[in-house]
Amino acid sequence: MNDRYDAGDAGYGAGPYEVVGYDEYGRPVYGQVPAQQAPQSHQAAYDPYAQQQGYGYDPYATGQQPQAPSYGSVQQPHAYDPYGTQAPYDPYATGTQDATGYDPYGQAAGSGQQPRAAEQTAYIPQQAGPAENTRIQDDTRFPQDTRTPEETEPPAGEGDYHTEQFAFVEEPDGDSEDVIDWLKFTENRTERREEARRRARSRIIALLVVLALVAVAGVGYLWFAGKLPGLSSSDGKAGTATPVTAQKRDVIVVHLHNTGKSGTSTALLVDNTTTKQGTTVLLPNALALTDDDGSTTTLAKSVDDDGASGTRDQLDTVLGTRIQGTWRLDTPYLQNLVELVGNIEIDTNTDVPDPDTKKKGTAPLVHKGQDQTLSGKMAVAYATYRAAGESENAQLERFGQVMQGVLRKMSSDPSSATTTVQTLAQILDPPLTDKDLGGFLAKLADLAKSGDYRTALLPVQSDGTLTARTSDSVVKDILGGTAKSPDAGSSVRVSVQNATGVKDDTEKARVVLLNGGFTFLEGGAASGTQAASKVLYANAADKANATEVAKTLGLPAGSVTKGSVSSGADVSVILGSDYKPSSS
Repeated sequence: MNDRYDAGDAGYGAGPYEVVGYDEYGRPVYGQVPAQQAPQSHQAAYDPYAQQQGYGYDPYATGQQPQAPSYGSVQQPHAYDPYGTQAPYDPYATGTQDATGYDPYGQAAGSGQQPRAAEQTAYIPQQAGPAENTRIQDDTRFPQDTRTPEETEPPAGEGDYHTEQFAFVEEPDGDSEDVIDWLKFTENRTERREEARRRARSRIIALLVVLALVAVAGVGYLWFAGKLPGLSSSDGKAGTATPVTAQKRDVIVVHLHNTGKSGTSTALLVDNTTTKQGTTVLLPNALALTDDDGSTTTLAKSVDDDGASGTRDQLDTVLGTRIQGTWRLDTPYLQNLVELVGNIEIDTNTDVPDPDTKKKGTAPLVHKGQDQTLSGKMAVAYATYRAAGESENAQLERFGQVMQGVLRKMSSDPSSATTTVQTLAQILDPPLTDKDLGGFLAKLADLAKSGDYRTALLPVQSDGTLTARTSDSVVKDILGGTAKSPDAGSSVRVSVQNATGVKDDTEKARVVLLNGGFTFLEGGAASGTQAASKVLYANAADKANATEVAKTLGLPAGSVTKGSVSSGADVSVILGSDYKPSSS
Protein backbone atom coordinates (compact mmCIF):
# COMPACT_ATOMS: atom_id res chain seq x y z
CA MET A 1 0.00 0.00 0.00
CA ASN A 2 1.15 3.55 -0.71
CA ASP A 3 1.69 5.55 2.41
CA ARG A 4 0.50 9.04 2.79
CA TYR A 5 2.95 11.72 1.80
CA ASP A 6 3.94 14.90 3.52
CA ALA A 7 5.24 17.84 1.54
CA GLY A 8 8.44 17.71 3.49
CA ASP A 9 9.19 14.02 2.86
CA ALA A 10 12.54 13.23 1.40
CA GLY A 11 12.70 13.06 -2.37
CA TYR A 12 9.92 15.52 -2.98
CA GLY A 13 11.21 18.74 -1.42
CA ALA A 14 9.05 21.69 -0.69
CA GLY A 15 6.95 23.76 -2.96
CA PRO A 16 3.52 24.01 -4.55
CA TYR A 17 1.67 21.17 -6.34
CA GLU A 18 -0.60 20.91 -9.31
CA VAL A 19 -3.28 18.34 -10.38
CA VAL A 20 -1.71 16.01 -12.88
CA GLY A 21 -4.52 13.41 -13.13
CA TYR A 22 -6.96 11.10 -11.26
CA ASP A 23 -6.62 7.58 -10.03
CA GLU A 24 -9.09 4.74 -10.65
CA TYR A 25 -11.20 5.89 -7.73
CA GLY A 26 -11.69 9.41 -9.11
CA ARG A 27 -9.36 11.11 -6.65
CA PRO A 28 -7.01 13.88 -7.92
CA VAL A 29 -3.32 13.15 -8.21
CA TYR A 30 -0.95 16.06 -7.58
CA GLY A 31 2.50 16.72 -8.96
CA GLN A 32 5.21 19.20 -7.79
CA VAL A 33 5.54 22.30 -9.87
CA PRO A 34 9.10 22.83 -11.15
CA ALA A 35 10.93 25.71 -9.46
CA GLN A 36 11.52 27.67 -12.65
CA GLN A 37 7.80 27.61 -13.47
CA ALA A 38 6.49 28.51 -10.01
CA PRO A 39 4.95 32.02 -10.30
CA GLN A 40 5.31 34.58 -7.58
CA SER A 41 2.13 35.46 -5.91
CA HIS A 42 1.13 38.75 -4.41
CA GLN A 43 2.29 39.36 -0.88
CA ALA A 44 -1.28 39.65 0.24
CA ALA A 45 -2.47 36.40 -1.46
CA TYR A 46 -3.98 33.76 0.77
CA ASP A 47 -1.80 30.69 1.31
CA PRO A 48 -3.93 27.72 2.36
CA TYR A 49 -0.87 26.03 3.88
CA ALA A 50 -0.05 29.00 6.12
CA GLN A 51 2.87 30.18 3.93
CA GLN A 52 1.87 33.87 4.01
CA GLN A 53 4.69 36.22 4.79
CA GLY A 54 2.53 38.24 7.09
CA TYR A 55 2.45 35.28 9.50
CA GLY A 56 5.94 33.91 8.90
CA TYR A 57 4.63 30.36 9.23
CA ASP A 58 6.47 27.59 7.35
CA PRO A 59 4.67 24.28 7.85
CA TYR A 60 7.38 22.31 6.13
CA ALA A 61 10.30 23.95 8.14
CA THR A 62 12.19 24.94 5.05
CA GLY A 63 13.10 28.46 6.27
CA GLN A 64 11.70 29.94 3.11
CA GLN A 65 8.59 31.90 2.47
CA PRO A 66 7.40 30.61 -0.90
CA GLN A 67 5.03 32.54 -2.94
CA ALA A 68 1.65 31.12 -3.78
CA PRO A 69 1.71 29.54 -7.23
CA SER A 70 -0.24 31.05 -10.02
CA TYR A 71 -1.58 29.11 -13.00
CA GLY A 72 -3.04 30.32 -16.18
CA SER A 73 -2.61 33.63 -17.91
CA VAL A 74 -4.63 35.75 -15.49
CA GLN A 75 -4.10 35.94 -11.75
CA GLN A 76 -6.62 37.30 -9.38
CA PRO A 77 -4.91 38.99 -6.47
CA HIS A 78 -6.24 38.40 -2.98
CA ALA A 79 -8.54 35.54 -4.31
CA TYR A 80 -9.21 32.32 -2.38
CA ASP A 81 -7.57 29.39 -4.16
CA PRO A 82 -6.92 26.41 -1.96
CA TYR A 83 -4.83 24.70 -4.64
CA GLY A 84 -2.98 27.76 -5.94
CA THR A 85 -5.02 28.19 -9.15
CA GLN A 86 -7.99 30.04 -10.47
CA ALA A 87 -8.57 27.63 -13.34
CA PRO A 88 -11.87 25.76 -13.66
CA TYR A 89 -11.99 22.22 -12.37
CA ASP A 90 -10.82 19.60 -14.90
CA PRO A 91 -10.67 16.16 -13.22
CA TYR A 92 -9.32 14.34 -16.29
CA ALA A 93 -6.86 17.07 -17.42
CA THR A 94 -8.38 17.27 -20.88
CA GLY A 95 -7.90 21.05 -21.13
CA THR A 96 -11.55 21.62 -22.05
CA GLN A 97 -13.57 24.45 -20.59
CA ASP A 98 -17.25 25.16 -20.64
CA ALA A 99 -18.85 28.43 -21.65
CA THR A 100 -18.72 29.88 -18.16
CA GLY A 101 -14.96 29.49 -17.88
CA TYR A 102 -15.38 26.42 -15.61
CA ASP A 103 -13.15 23.49 -16.48
CA PRO A 104 -14.44 20.35 -14.79
CA TYR A 105 -10.98 18.73 -15.10
CA GLY A 106 -9.08 21.37 -13.06
CA GLN A 107 -7.20 23.11 -15.92
CA ALA A 108 -6.98 26.89 -16.22
CA ALA A 109 -8.74 28.31 -19.24
CA GLY A 110 -6.45 28.57 -22.24
CA SER A 111 -3.52 27.07 -20.39
CA GLY A 112 -3.55 23.80 -22.34
CA GLN A 113 -2.00 20.67 -20.88
CA GLN A 114 0.40 21.30 -18.01
CA PRO A 115 3.87 19.81 -18.09
CA ARG A 116 4.76 17.19 -15.53
CA ALA A 117 7.78 16.62 -13.48
CA ALA A 118 9.62 13.56 -14.67
CA GLU A 119 8.58 10.49 -12.75
CA GLN A 120 7.43 12.60 -9.77
CA THR A 121 3.86 12.32 -8.49
CA ALA A 122 2.51 12.53 -5.01
CA TYR A 123 -0.63 12.77 -2.99
CA ILE A 124 -1.56 15.88 -1.15
CA PRO A 125 -0.81 15.81 2.55
CA GLN A 126 -3.24 13.80 4.66
CA GLN A 127 -4.96 12.30 1.50
CA ALA A 128 -6.46 8.91 2.10
CA GLY A 129 -5.00 5.99 0.23
CA PRO A 130 -6.87 3.42 -1.91
CA ALA A 131 -9.52 1.04 -0.56
CA GLU A 132 -8.47 -1.82 1.69
CA ASN A 133 -9.32 -4.49 -0.84
CA THR A 134 -7.10 -2.89 -3.51
CA ARG A 135 -3.36 -3.41 -3.38
CA ILE A 136 -1.08 -0.84 -5.12
CA GLN A 137 2.69 -1.02 -5.03
CA ASP A 138 4.53 1.84 -3.31
CA ASP A 139 6.29 2.84 -6.45
CA THR A 140 3.11 2.92 -8.57
CA ARG A 141 2.32 6.21 -10.17
CA PHE A 142 -0.53 7.31 -12.34
CA PRO A 143 0.91 9.14 -15.32
CA GLN A 144 -1.34 11.45 -17.19
CA ASP A 145 -3.15 10.05 -20.18
CA THR A 146 -1.38 11.70 -23.15
CA ARG A 147 -3.61 10.20 -25.87
CA THR A 148 -5.34 12.56 -28.28
CA PRO A 149 -9.14 12.76 -28.38
CA GLU A 150 -9.17 10.79 -31.64
CA GLU A 151 -7.20 7.97 -30.03
CA THR A 152 -9.54 7.81 -27.03
CA GLU A 153 -12.68 7.57 -29.16
CA PRO A 154 -14.28 4.11 -28.72
CA PRO A 155 -14.75 1.93 -31.78
CA ALA A 156 -18.00 2.28 -33.60
CA GLY A 157 -20.84 0.13 -32.29
CA GLU A 158 -19.39 -0.41 -28.80
CA GLY A 159 -21.26 2.45 -27.14
CA ASP A 160 -19.97 5.70 -25.67
CA TYR A 161 -17.97 4.16 -22.81
CA HIS A 162 -14.58 5.18 -21.38
CA THR A 163 -12.12 2.96 -19.72
CA GLU A 164 -11.96 5.43 -16.82
CA GLN A 165 -15.61 4.61 -15.92
CA PHE A 166 -16.85 1.51 -14.20
CA ALA A 167 -19.97 0.09 -15.79
CA PHE A 168 -21.38 -3.35 -16.53
CA VAL A 169 -22.98 -3.53 -19.90
CA GLU A 170 -25.36 -6.41 -20.57
CA GLU A 171 -25.40 -7.76 -24.03
CA PRO A 172 -28.87 -7.56 -25.56
CA ASP A 173 -30.61 -10.89 -25.47
CA GLY A 174 -33.34 -11.35 -28.06
CA ASP A 175 -34.59 -14.59 -26.42
CA SER A 176 -35.18 -13.11 -22.96
CA GLU A 177 -38.89 -12.53 -23.58
CA ASP A 178 -39.31 -16.09 -24.83
CA VAL A 179 -37.57 -17.44 -21.76
CA ILE A 180 -39.82 -15.39 -19.49
CA ASP A 181 -42.90 -16.60 -21.35
CA TRP A 182 -41.73 -20.21 -21.07
CA LEU A 183 -41.08 -19.82 -17.35
CA LYS A 184 -44.52 -18.31 -16.87
CA PHE A 185 -46.10 -21.17 -18.86
CA THR A 186 -44.20 -23.79 -16.87
CA GLU A 187 -45.14 -22.15 -13.60
CA ASN A 188 -48.80 -21.89 -14.58
CA ARG A 189 -48.93 -25.51 -15.71
CA THR A 190 -47.32 -26.67 -12.48
CA GLU A 191 -49.78 -24.63 -10.46
CA ARG A 192 -52.67 -26.11 -12.43
CA ARG A 193 -51.41 -29.61 -11.79
CA GLU A 194 -51.02 -28.94 -8.09
CA GLU A 195 -54.47 -27.42 -7.96
CA ALA A 196 -55.92 -30.45 -9.76
CA ARG A 197 -54.20 -32.74 -7.28
CA ARG A 198 -55.56 -30.73 -4.37
CA ARG A 199 -59.07 -30.88 -5.80
CA ALA A 200 -58.78 -34.63 -6.38
CA ARG A 201 -57.58 -35.17 -2.82
CA SER A 202 -60.42 -33.03 -1.52
CA ARG A 203 -62.98 -35.05 -3.51
CA ILE A 204 -61.53 -38.36 -2.32
CA ILE A 205 -61.57 -37.20 1.29
CA ALA A 206 -65.15 -35.96 0.93
CA LEU A 207 -66.21 -39.27 -0.64
CA LEU A 208 -64.57 -41.26 2.14
CA VAL A 209 -66.30 -39.10 4.75
CA VAL A 210 -69.68 -39.64 3.07
CA LEU A 211 -69.11 -43.40 2.83
CA ALA A 212 -68.08 -43.52 6.47
CA LEU A 213 -71.21 -41.61 7.50
CA VAL A 214 -73.42 -43.92 5.41
CA ALA A 215 -71.75 -47.00 6.91
CA VAL A 216 -72.19 -45.68 10.44
CA ALA A 217 -75.81 -44.80 9.75
CA GLY A 218 -76.45 -48.25 8.24
CA VAL A 219 -74.86 -50.06 11.16
CA GLY A 220 -76.80 -47.88 13.58
CA TYR A 221 -80.05 -48.68 11.82
CA LEU A 222 -79.31 -52.42 11.79
CA TRP A 223 -78.39 -52.27 15.46
CA PHE A 224 -81.55 -50.34 16.28
CA ALA A 225 -83.65 -52.79 14.28
CA GLY A 226 -81.88 -55.76 15.87
CA LYS A 227 -80.68 -57.15 12.51
CA LEU A 228 -76.94 -57.17 13.03
CA PRO A 229 -75.39 -60.64 12.60
CA GLY A 230 -74.41 -61.97 16.00
CA LEU A 231 -76.43 -59.24 17.73
CA SER A 232 -79.81 -59.73 16.09
CA SER A 233 -82.33 -61.73 17.99
CA SER A 234 -83.97 -62.86 14.75
CA ASP A 235 -81.58 -65.75 14.32
CA GLY A 236 -82.32 -66.97 17.81
CA LYS A 237 -78.68 -67.72 18.60
CA ALA A 238 -76.69 -67.06 21.70
CA GLY A 239 -75.32 -63.56 22.05
CA THR A 240 -78.48 -61.82 20.84
CA ALA A 241 -79.30 -58.37 22.06
CA THR A 242 -82.50 -59.65 23.71
CA PRO A 243 -82.74 -63.28 24.90
CA VAL A 244 -85.23 -65.32 22.88
CA THR A 245 -87.18 -66.17 25.99
CA ALA A 246 -87.59 -62.45 26.79
CA GLN A 247 -88.83 -61.43 23.35
CA LYS A 248 -92.46 -60.47 22.96
CA ARG A 249 -94.59 -62.51 20.55
CA ASP A 250 -98.20 -62.50 19.46
CA VAL A 251 -99.41 -65.98 18.45
CA ILE A 252 -102.67 -67.15 16.88
CA VAL A 253 -103.42 -70.73 15.88
CA VAL A 254 -105.37 -71.30 12.65
CA HIS A 255 -107.14 -74.58 11.81
CA LEU A 256 -108.02 -75.20 8.18
CA HIS A 257 -111.04 -77.53 8.03
CA ASN A 258 -111.54 -79.30 4.73
CA THR A 259 -115.30 -79.41 4.41
CA GLY A 260 -115.19 -81.36 1.17
CA LYS A 261 -113.08 -84.13 2.69
CA SER A 262 -112.30 -85.03 6.22
CA GLY A 263 -109.14 -83.71 7.77
CA THR A 264 -107.62 -80.55 9.20
CA SER A 265 -104.41 -78.60 8.80
CA THR A 266 -102.97 -76.53 11.64
CA ALA A 267 -100.47 -73.67 11.70
CA LEU A 268 -99.29 -71.03 14.17
CA LEU A 269 -99.10 -67.40 12.99
CA VAL A 270 -96.29 -65.73 15.00
CA ASP A 271 -95.54 -62.00 15.18
CA ASN A 272 -92.26 -61.33 17.02
CA THR A 273 -92.69 -57.66 17.94
CA THR A 274 -89.16 -57.49 19.36
CA THR A 275 -87.27 -58.60 16.24
CA LYS A 276 -89.95 -57.49 13.73
CA GLN A 277 -90.14 -60.98 12.23
CA GLY A 278 -93.20 -62.94 11.17
CA THR A 279 -93.38 -66.73 10.89
CA THR A 280 -95.88 -69.41 9.97
CA VAL A 281 -95.12 -72.56 11.99
CA LEU A 282 -96.70 -75.64 10.43
CA LEU A 283 -97.83 -78.26 12.97
CA PRO A 284 -98.13 -81.87 11.76
CA ASN A 285 -101.30 -83.71 12.76
CA ALA A 286 -99.12 -86.45 14.32
CA LEU A 287 -97.86 -84.08 17.02
CA ALA A 288 -98.36 -85.83 20.34
CA LEU A 289 -100.44 -83.94 22.90
CA THR A 290 -101.68 -84.69 26.39
CA ASP A 291 -105.44 -84.81 26.87
CA ASP A 292 -107.31 -83.39 29.85
CA ASP A 293 -107.43 -86.78 31.54
CA GLY A 294 -103.67 -87.23 31.08
CA SER A 295 -103.89 -89.65 28.17
CA THR A 296 -101.83 -89.18 25.03
CA THR A 297 -103.51 -87.92 21.89
CA THR A 298 -102.60 -86.32 18.58
CA LEU A 299 -103.18 -82.85 17.23
CA ALA A 300 -105.67 -84.01 14.63
CA LYS A 301 -107.71 -86.00 17.16
CA SER A 302 -107.59 -83.13 19.64
CA VAL A 303 -109.02 -80.71 17.08
CA ASP A 304 -111.90 -83.08 16.36
CA ASP A 305 -112.59 -84.17 19.96
CA ASP A 306 -111.52 -81.31 22.21
CA GLY A 307 -112.34 -78.34 20.01
CA ALA A 308 -110.55 -75.01 19.77
CA SER A 309 -110.14 -74.25 23.45
CA GLY A 310 -108.88 -77.68 24.48
CA THR A 311 -106.41 -77.90 21.59
CA ARG A 312 -105.06 -74.44 22.33
CA ASP A 313 -104.34 -75.34 25.92
CA GLN A 314 -102.66 -78.59 24.92
CA LEU A 315 -100.43 -76.79 22.42
CA ASP A 316 -99.42 -74.28 25.09
CA THR A 317 -98.43 -77.18 27.34
CA VAL A 318 -96.42 -79.06 24.72
CA LEU A 319 -94.72 -76.06 23.09
CA GLY A 320 -94.34 -73.87 26.16
CA THR A 321 -95.90 -70.88 24.42
CA ARG A 322 -98.93 -68.66 24.93
CA ILE A 323 -101.52 -68.58 22.16
CA GLN A 324 -103.82 -65.53 22.21
CA GLY A 325 -106.60 -66.90 20.02
CA THR A 326 -107.86 -69.59 17.64
CA TRP A 327 -108.96 -68.89 14.07
CA ARG A 328 -111.07 -71.64 12.53
CA LEU A 329 -110.85 -71.25 8.77
CA ASP A 330 -113.08 -73.57 6.79
CA THR A 331 -112.21 -74.06 3.11
CA PRO A 332 -115.18 -71.95 1.83
CA TYR A 333 -113.97 -69.02 3.94
CA LEU A 334 -110.44 -69.47 2.62
CA GLN A 335 -111.81 -69.29 -0.92
CA ASN A 336 -113.68 -66.07 -0.12
CA LEU A 337 -110.62 -64.56 1.61
CA VAL A 338 -108.40 -65.13 -1.44
CA GLU A 339 -111.00 -63.51 -3.70
CA LEU A 340 -111.38 -60.54 -1.33
CA VAL A 341 -107.65 -59.76 -1.41
CA GLY A 342 -107.62 -60.01 -5.22
CA ASN A 343 -106.15 -63.50 -5.82
CA ILE A 344 -102.64 -64.53 -4.78
CA GLU A 345 -99.31 -65.26 -6.52
CA ILE A 346 -97.18 -68.19 -5.34
CA ASP A 347 -94.67 -70.70 -6.71
CA THR A 348 -96.50 -74.00 -7.09
CA ASN A 349 -94.59 -77.29 -6.85
CA THR A 350 -97.08 -79.62 -8.53
CA ASP A 351 -100.02 -79.80 -10.88
CA VAL A 352 -103.37 -79.97 -9.08
CA PRO A 353 -106.38 -81.48 -10.81
CA ASP A 354 -109.82 -79.97 -10.54
CA PRO A 355 -111.57 -81.79 -7.68
CA ASP A 356 -114.96 -81.23 -9.32
CA THR A 357 -113.93 -82.96 -12.57
CA LYS A 358 -113.96 -86.74 -12.57
CA LYS A 359 -112.86 -87.14 -16.16
CA LYS A 360 -109.31 -88.26 -16.74
CA GLY A 361 -107.02 -86.39 -19.08
CA THR A 362 -108.49 -82.98 -18.35
CA ALA A 363 -106.20 -80.00 -17.85
CA PRO A 364 -105.13 -79.42 -14.25
CA LEU A 365 -106.75 -76.67 -12.30
CA VAL A 366 -103.40 -75.45 -10.94
CA HIS A 367 -100.25 -75.65 -13.03
CA LYS A 368 -96.80 -76.17 -11.62
CA GLY A 369 -94.53 -73.12 -12.00
CA GLN A 370 -93.31 -69.87 -10.56
CA ASP A 371 -95.48 -66.82 -9.90
CA GLN A 372 -98.71 -68.65 -10.55
CA THR A 373 -101.84 -66.60 -9.98
CA LEU A 374 -104.43 -68.51 -7.98
CA SER A 375 -108.09 -67.67 -7.55
CA GLY A 376 -110.05 -68.65 -4.47
CA LYS A 377 -111.02 -72.08 -5.80
CA MET A 378 -107.50 -72.77 -7.08
CA ALA A 379 -105.96 -71.70 -3.74
CA VAL A 380 -108.22 -74.09 -1.79
CA ALA A 381 -107.46 -76.96 -4.17
CA TYR A 382 -103.71 -76.36 -3.89
CA ALA A 383 -103.75 -75.96 -0.08
CA THR A 384 -105.62 -79.25 0.49
CA TYR A 385 -104.03 -81.35 -2.26
CA ARG A 386 -102.01 -84.43 -1.38
CA ALA A 387 -100.81 -86.66 -4.18
CA ALA A 388 -100.60 -90.43 -3.94
CA GLY A 389 -97.53 -91.53 -2.03
CA GLU A 390 -96.87 -88.06 -0.60
CA SER A 391 -96.42 -87.47 3.10
CA GLU A 392 -98.78 -85.38 5.12
CA ASN A 393 -96.12 -82.70 5.42
CA ALA A 394 -96.19 -82.06 1.65
CA GLN A 395 -99.84 -80.99 1.86
CA LEU A 396 -99.11 -78.99 5.01
CA GLU A 397 -96.36 -77.03 3.26
CA ARG A 398 -98.75 -76.10 0.43
CA PHE A 399 -101.16 -74.76 3.02
CA GLY A 400 -98.33 -72.62 4.39
CA GLN A 401 -97.63 -71.22 0.90
CA VAL A 402 -101.24 -70.18 0.48
CA MET A 403 -101.34 -68.48 3.89
CA GLN A 404 -98.19 -66.46 3.13
CA GLY A 405 -99.58 -65.49 -0.28
CA VAL A 406 -102.77 -64.24 1.40
CA LEU A 407 -100.77 -62.15 3.88
CA ARG A 408 -98.77 -60.51 1.06
CA LYS A 409 -102.06 -59.37 -0.52
CA MET A 410 -103.73 -58.38 2.73
CA SER A 411 -103.89 -54.66 3.55
CA SER A 412 -101.31 -53.37 6.04
CA ASP A 413 -103.87 -50.90 7.40
CA PRO A 414 -105.59 -52.35 10.49
CA SER A 415 -108.96 -50.81 9.67
CA SER A 416 -108.92 -52.13 6.10
CA ALA A 417 -107.80 -55.58 7.26
CA THR A 418 -110.57 -55.58 9.85
CA THR A 419 -113.11 -54.75 7.15
CA THR A 420 -111.87 -57.72 5.10
CA VAL A 421 -112.31 -60.05 8.09
CA GLN A 422 -115.79 -58.70 8.76
CA THR A 423 -116.74 -59.22 5.13
CA LEU A 424 -116.04 -62.94 5.54
CA ALA A 425 -118.94 -63.09 8.03
CA GLN A 426 -117.16 -65.68 10.14
CA ILE A 427 -118.11 -66.58 13.66
CA LEU A 428 -114.79 -66.48 15.53
CA ASP A 429 -114.02 -68.48 18.62
CA PRO A 430 -113.73 -66.34 21.76
CA PRO A 431 -111.77 -64.42 22.90
CA LEU A 432 -110.72 -63.57 19.31
CA THR A 433 -112.69 -60.69 17.73
CA ASP A 434 -112.86 -59.27 14.24
CA LYS A 435 -110.85 -56.21 15.29
CA ASP A 436 -108.17 -58.29 16.99
CA LEU A 437 -107.82 -60.63 14.02
CA GLY A 438 -107.81 -57.74 11.53
CA GLY A 439 -105.10 -55.81 13.40
CA PHE A 440 -103.02 -58.96 13.82
CA LEU A 441 -103.23 -59.88 10.13
CA ALA A 442 -102.35 -56.28 9.14
CA LYS A 443 -99.07 -56.46 11.08
CA LEU A 444 -98.19 -59.81 9.53
CA ALA A 445 -99.06 -58.44 6.10
CA ASP A 446 -96.61 -55.58 6.57
CA LEU A 447 -93.84 -58.06 7.49
CA ALA A 448 -94.68 -60.32 4.56
CA LYS A 449 -94.50 -57.44 2.08
CA SER A 450 -91.13 -56.26 3.44
CA GLY A 451 -89.60 -59.75 3.22
CA ASP A 452 -89.41 -60.27 7.00
CA TYR A 453 -91.63 -63.31 6.92
CA ARG A 454 -90.91 -67.03 6.62
CA THR A 455 -92.53 -70.43 6.95
CA ALA A 456 -91.13 -73.22 9.17
CA LEU A 457 -92.23 -76.82 9.65
CA LEU A 458 -92.19 -78.29 13.14
CA PRO A 459 -90.51 -81.68 12.74
CA VAL A 460 -91.70 -84.50 14.96
CA GLN A 461 -90.56 -88.07 15.43
CA SER A 462 -92.50 -91.08 14.25
CA ASP A 463 -94.19 -91.30 17.64
CA GLY A 464 -95.21 -87.62 17.47
CA THR A 465 -92.79 -86.42 20.10
CA LEU A 466 -90.29 -83.57 19.78
CA THR A 467 -86.51 -83.90 19.80
CA ALA A 468 -83.89 -81.58 21.27
CA ARG A 469 -83.03 -80.37 17.75
CA THR A 470 -86.65 -79.47 17.20
CA SER A 471 -86.77 -77.60 20.47
CA ASP A 472 -83.75 -75.47 19.52
CA SER A 473 -84.69 -74.66 15.93
CA VAL A 474 -88.40 -73.97 16.22
CA VAL A 475 -89.82 -74.21 19.70
CA LYS A 476 -87.15 -72.15 21.43
CA ASP A 477 -85.99 -69.78 18.66
CA ILE A 478 -89.30 -68.99 16.98
CA LEU A 479 -91.85 -69.62 19.70
CA GLY A 480 -89.62 -68.85 22.67
CA GLY A 481 -90.93 -71.88 24.53
CA THR A 482 -89.77 -75.23 25.84
CA ALA A 483 -90.91 -78.57 24.46
CA LYS A 484 -92.78 -80.83 26.88
CA SER A 485 -93.81 -83.87 24.89
CA PRO A 486 -95.68 -86.61 26.74
CA ASP A 487 -93.73 -89.74 27.67
CA ALA A 488 -93.42 -92.31 24.94
CA GLY A 489 -94.74 -95.07 27.26
CA SER A 490 -98.04 -93.30 27.70
CA SER A 491 -99.25 -94.17 24.17
CA VAL A 492 -99.76 -97.58 22.56
CA ARG A 493 -96.92 -98.43 20.18
CA VAL A 494 -98.15 -100.08 16.99
CA SER A 495 -95.84 -101.76 14.47
CA VAL A 496 -97.23 -101.91 10.90
CA GLN A 497 -96.10 -104.35 8.17
CA ASN A 498 -97.49 -103.89 4.67
CA ALA A 499 -98.64 -107.07 2.87
CA THR A 500 -101.19 -105.42 0.56
CA GLY A 501 -98.80 -104.92 -2.35
CA VAL A 502 -99.56 -101.17 -2.38
CA LYS A 503 -96.69 -99.12 -1.04
CA ASP A 504 -98.80 -96.10 -0.18
CA ASP A 505 -100.94 -98.08 2.26
CA THR A 506 -98.21 -97.91 4.90
CA GLU A 507 -98.22 -94.12 4.94
CA LYS A 508 -101.99 -93.99 5.05
CA ALA A 509 -102.08 -96.35 7.98
CA ARG A 510 -99.44 -94.30 9.77
CA VAL A 511 -101.50 -91.15 9.48
CA VAL A 512 -104.60 -92.86 10.70
CA LEU A 513 -102.84 -94.37 13.69
CA LEU A 514 -101.13 -91.14 14.66
CA ASN A 515 -104.39 -89.26 14.42
CA GLY A 516 -105.89 -91.94 16.63
CA GLY A 517 -103.35 -91.27 19.34
CA PHE A 518 -101.14 -94.29 18.75
CA THR A 519 -97.38 -94.39 18.32
CA PHE A 520 -96.48 -95.66 14.85
CA LEU A 521 -93.53 -98.00 14.32
CA GLU A 522 -92.37 -98.93 10.82
CA GLY A 523 -92.51 -102.72 10.32
CA GLY A 524 -91.40 -102.77 6.70
CA ALA A 525 -92.96 -104.66 3.78
CA ALA A 526 -93.82 -108.36 3.73
CA SER A 527 -92.21 -110.74 1.24
CA GLY A 528 -95.55 -111.43 -0.33
CA THR A 529 -99.19 -110.45 -0.14
CA GLN A 530 -101.95 -111.95 2.00
CA ALA A 531 -105.69 -111.67 1.78
CA ALA A 532 -106.67 -110.99 5.39
CA SER A 533 -105.22 -108.45 7.78
CA LYS A 534 -104.12 -109.39 11.29
CA VAL A 535 -103.87 -107.43 14.55
CA LEU A 536 -101.66 -109.27 17.09
CA TYR A 537 -101.05 -108.79 20.81
CA ALA A 538 -98.68 -110.67 23.11
CA ASN A 539 -100.10 -109.88 26.55
CA ALA A 540 -103.68 -110.18 27.61
CA ALA A 541 -103.50 -106.62 28.94
CA ASP A 542 -102.95 -105.40 25.42
CA LYS A 543 -106.05 -107.14 23.93
CA ALA A 544 -108.16 -104.00 24.42
CA ASN A 545 -105.52 -101.87 22.77
CA ALA A 546 -105.37 -104.30 19.82
CA THR A 547 -109.14 -104.11 19.45
CA GLU A 548 -108.94 -100.31 19.42
CA VAL A 549 -106.20 -100.39 16.77
CA ALA A 550 -108.30 -102.64 14.52
CA LYS A 551 -111.24 -100.29 14.90
CA THR A 552 -109.07 -97.24 14.06
CA LEU A 553 -107.75 -98.90 10.89
CA GLY A 554 -111.20 -100.05 9.80
CA LEU A 555 -110.38 -103.76 10.14
CA PRO A 556 -112.94 -106.33 11.29
CA ALA A 557 -112.97 -107.41 14.94
CA GLY A 558 -112.09 -110.97 13.90
CA SER A 559 -108.66 -109.82 12.79
CA VAL A 560 -107.61 -109.37 16.43
CA THR A 561 -105.72 -112.39 17.75
CA LYS A 562 -102.97 -113.32 20.13
CA GLY A 563 -99.60 -113.86 18.59
CA SER A 564 -95.99 -112.77 18.20
CA VAL A 565 -95.39 -109.04 18.45
CA SER A 566 -92.46 -107.09 17.02
CA SER A 567 -89.79 -105.98 19.45
CA GLY A 568 -90.56 -102.63 21.09
CA ALA A 569 -94.22 -102.68 20.08
CA ASP A 570 -97.37 -103.32 22.08
CA VAL A 571 -99.47 -104.33 19.07
CA SER A 572 -98.39 -105.58 15.63
CA VAL A 573 -100.46 -105.09 12.47
CA ILE A 574 -100.11 -106.98 9.18
CA LEU A 575 -102.09 -105.23 6.49
CA GLY A 576 -103.75 -107.53 3.99
CA SER A 577 -105.74 -107.03 0.81
CA ASP A 578 -108.89 -106.41 2.84
CA TYR A 579 -107.45 -103.13 4.16
CA LYS A 580 -109.34 -100.19 2.71
CA PRO A 581 -107.70 -96.86 3.64
CA SER A 582 -110.74 -94.86 2.60
CA SER A 583 -112.92 -96.66 5.11
CA SER A 584 -110.64 -95.88 8.03
